[in-house]
Amino acid sequence: MDVRVGDTIQTKKPHPCGANTFEVLRVGMDFRIRCTGCGHEVMLPRAKIEKNIRKILRTEP
Repeated sequence: MDVRVGDTIQTKKPHPCGANTFEVLRVGMDFRIRCTGCGHEVMLPRAKIEKNIRKILRTEP
């Protein structure tokens, strides 16, 4: 899956604040993502993120 820093992703499950879109801040073995609703940052393993991505909404050049 081709996810880059700066992309906005839509997930299958929403964040507890209700938003289901996240901005990608870091990629590698772990992903660091920021909720677009409340700004909370979360670091999760690559396998878990790739399984829960519904679609990539925007790709920055």
